[in-house]
Amino acid sequence: MPTSLTLTRARLGSGGPLGGLRITDGRITALGPDVTGGDGPVRDLDGRTVLPGLWDAHVHLGQWAKVRHQLDLAGAASAREAAEAVRAYAAATAGAGAGAGPVVGYGFRDGLWPDTPEKSLLDAVCPDRAVALVSGDLHAAWFNSAGLTLVGRAGHPTGLLREGDAFRAVSALPDVPSGVLDGWVADACGAAAARGVCGVVDFHIADNVGDWTRRAARARPGVRVDAAVYPPYLDEVLARGLRTGDALPGTGGLVRIGPLKLFTDGSLNTRTALCRDPYPGLEGTPGEYGVEETPYEELVRLMRRAAEHGIMPAVHAIGDRANTRALDAFAEVGRAGRIEHAQLLSPDDVARFAALGVTAGVQPAHATDDRDVADRHWAGRTGRAFAYGDLLAAGAQLEFGSDAPVSPLDPWIGIAAAVHRTADERPAWHPEQRMAVGDALTASARGRAALAVGDAADLVVVDVDPLKADAATLRAMPVHATLTDGRFTHGPV
Repeated sequence: MPTSLTLTRARLGSGGPLGGLRITDGRITALGPDVTGGDGPVRDLDGRTVLPGLWDAHVHLGQWAKVRHQLDLAGAASAREAAEAVRAYAAATAGAGAGAGPVVGYGFRDGLWPDTPEKSLLDAVCPDRAVALVSGDLHAAWFNSAGLTLVGRAGHPTGLLREGDAFRAVSALPDVPSGVLDGWVADACGAAAARGVCGVVDFHIADNVGDWTRRAARARPGVRVDAAVYPPYLDEVLARGLRTGDALPGTGGLVRIGPLKLFTDGSLNTRTALCRDPYPGLEGTPGEYGVEETPYEELVRLMRRAAEHGIMPAVHAIGDRANTRALDAFAEVGRAGRIEHAQLLSPDDVARFAALGVTAGVQPAHATDDRDVADRHWAGRTGRAFAYGDLLAAGAQLEFGSDAPVSPLDPWIGIAAAVHRTADERPAWHPEQRMAVGDALTASARGRAALAVGDAADLVVVDVDPLKADAATLRAMPVHATLTDGRFTHGPV
């Protein structure tokens, strides 16, 4: 394989000049108007734009790979409509022997439904086959009676489980063989590369270090992967002396140790995000302010233990009270790290991200997906929800992700949402929180604002300069090619 590749007649960055770019042994070694050829192949890009390669800084890759093969419930407008989709799917899949396995669906969002998910609805449409439906935010699961029995929850009064109960029930479902899942994950990585993705932070709730070691032994990963660690696997990682950023042996440097994932609260759609104000209609109930997932003292203990051994903490926090607690914990531990989601913020907390060195790992597509849910359940507070403009103005570092499967693993959807704050014909939702195109691209490229000699040759080539793209074109950006470590992972070879 040649060690040198030259890209010519390329626009070098969004709004940049025309020129060439040379790659040698996986790194950019020359850049500018006079770069025209080299020892290896030359690719004429015909004026297309070359950008730093994109990352998805928050994805549940195993779950994303699975839901691509499951019943899609994202469009269901009510519990009854979702149940009818189950009826049709069960009938369509029963003939090929699938009836022995559960009907598994994904993507329902009940936060705005006029009716309530109940096991009786699913029992009526699918009485003899287990049904397990996972919510679009991953924080709730809806089962029929047979499904509850399958996961050891027979007799549950409603069939709708939330937070830890839901996570445990879903994990008890029969899983696909590892070889099948690895194939699905490889396909998902290929699809991500086709959208310009060079790397992901994989927050799949599993033994990610072990899983990615196995996958890399079978085939070269299609993207770079930072494999997140969960508390049950922390001791093993520490025993091996691994730290965040270390390459996993046998992965060619493409898989590295990621952060330790911890939870402070739940989610908005499930009304379990921990907030300072009660949720409408839940006043006076035990869950009126949401759910505290990890007590503060335990959060600090785990963060400190990880940080002292070189593992960066990444703390899930969605509600404003949860974000305050997460920031307080970072201040007490005295180490930098990440807050994942940072959806609702108290005004006094915005500046603390930069002051404490805490990166905000955010998912701009959630702002457009959840605007109606937020307007209902966070009424009067949405001016400080998904407050990317405020965070950027305060000096915080933002990194974009999708939280796939919560939103699709496609960075251009998030970039367009951050820039335009709408995904339909409606006006921008809180346009004061918009980001400039350049800032959104930087947040999608892990802080790489421009091409530079010496950088890894992780690149995306697009047909339209993002600075000249309208909202629809930006969202559906045509990607001509993607290179990771100087190799084409999508496009011409």
